[in-house]
Amino acid sequence: FNLVFVTNRGISFGIFSNFGDSIRWILIVFAISLSIVLFIWLLRTSVRYVAFALGMIISGAIGNVIDRVRIGAVVDFLDFHAFGWHWPAFNVADSAISLGVLILMYNSLRFENTGR
Repeated sequence: FNLVFVTNRGISFGIFSNFGDSIRWILIVFAISLSIVLFIWLLRTSVRYVAFALGMIISGAIGNVIDRVRIGAVVDFLDFHAFGWHWPAFNVADSAISLGVLILMYNSLRFENTGR
């Protein structure tokens, strides 16, 4: 494990990072719009872990928006590697988004046939 300082102007794995400054504002608007939609879902859900997952996704998205507004890119600083395997650097906001999405996927698969 290493702490590093990496900036990412694009999305996952640097995709769209060479699109210039315009992608920054497109990603900001997209993340804020998605956060609003997810917040409405959050207000309407009665399932605690779904609410937790939505909160994780929203907070991660807003955290990345703050980085994009302040410095023009998302700051990634967690760098893991083991047994010859190396994952690209990421941050806490990315982790929150990923875990929130996994929880929602679990909910979707778990309750697919019950109608919940």
